[in-house]
Amino acid sequence: MIYREAGDFKTSYTADNQTFPIRFDRTGYWVILIAAAFLVPFVITDYWASALLVPFLIYAIAALGLNILTGYCGQVSLGTGGFMAVGAYSAYKLMTAFPWMDMFTITILSGFITAAVGAAFGLPSLRIKGFYLAVATLAAQFFLVWMFNKVSWFYNYSASGQISAPERSVFGIVVTGPNTQAWAQYTFCLIFVVALAWVARNLTRGTVGRKWMAIRDMDIAAEIIGVNPLRAKLSAFAISSFFIGVSGSLFFTVYLGAVEVGEAFGIQKSFLVLFMVIIGGLGSIFGSFAGAAFLVLLPVVLKLVGVDLFGWPTDIVAHLNLVIVGGLIVFFLIVEPHGLAQLWRLTKEKLRLWPFPH
Repeated sequence: MIYREAGDFKTSYTADNQTFPIRFDRTGYWVILIAAAFLVPFVITDYWASALLVPFLIYAIAALGLNILTGYCGQVSLGTGGFMAVGAYSAYKLMTAFPWMDMFTITILSGFITAAVGAAFGLPSLRIKGFYLAVATLAAQFFLVWMFNKVSWFYNYSASGQISAPERSVFGIVVTGPNTQAWAQYTFCLIFVVALAWVARNLTRGTVGRKWMAIRDMDIAAEIIGVNPLRAKLSAFAISSFFIGVSGSLFFTVYLGAVEVGEAFGIQKSFLVLFMVIIGGLGSIFGSFAGAAFLVLLPVVLKLVGVDLFGWPTDIVAHLNLVIVGGLIVFFLIVEPHGLAQLWRLTKEKLRLWPFPH
């Protein structure tokens, strides 16, 4: 087997602490990244962009954000859909108020606006936790959706209440609007995914991440050893909301182009991202990607197999999707709480010891 540590020597602390300590993992990472950046844009089609790749990238960012808050800091949140709506409406107001502003700036500013809103709604976490914090964030979800529905300033007093993304380009390439090409949508989202995944990995491995995990494991003990719970929890809410706001901005501007807040960012969106984190694995960067990939790919596979191959009714396939997702959530919560990420870790451990696995 080629999956071995033998002969892979470390000569510095930096090399010893790298994300992928085994050469095979490092090589595979760079192969995937190079293929995603330089091969996929040339072969991507409109179907693969709209059905799989673009939603996967956007949901991966949202799952990363929720995993920072719930998986690393232990603060339960059911308001992901509402915070995605904040990012979407922030992007819309910035695009209409500042038509000269480029899309990179608009998306990043939308994330910062969502971070401020998330930190404000994270204040109750200083006094409540667990089920009660989940209810508080659920209240934030309903409040934000209600506000965007009722305050007409957010949708520029449109009679329909719907918001539509104006056409914008980056370096002369259109990335929003009806004339956007599939490869441009994909590449624009990929840039944010790679950058934010790098940020998340470094944050969770550093001092900030260790403080989050100390709060998650035992907040009283963490406070005794010098961790400031106010700063740790609010920073987790703010950074998590930044990620989610960026994903909401991309979901509106690049992916959908036009949204109505109740349909696009309802409570089902919050549960969908939460299911991605549960199935993928709490407290894992890889788990965020695995959960997003699984829940984006599953409906497509079921449609291809159930509807196209066996001719089942569409509503039966849709219900089957819900049954499978529900069953998997129960399975992972009982059998493997750390999700697909833990299964992947166990598989790699067995490969490293092959032919003598535990």
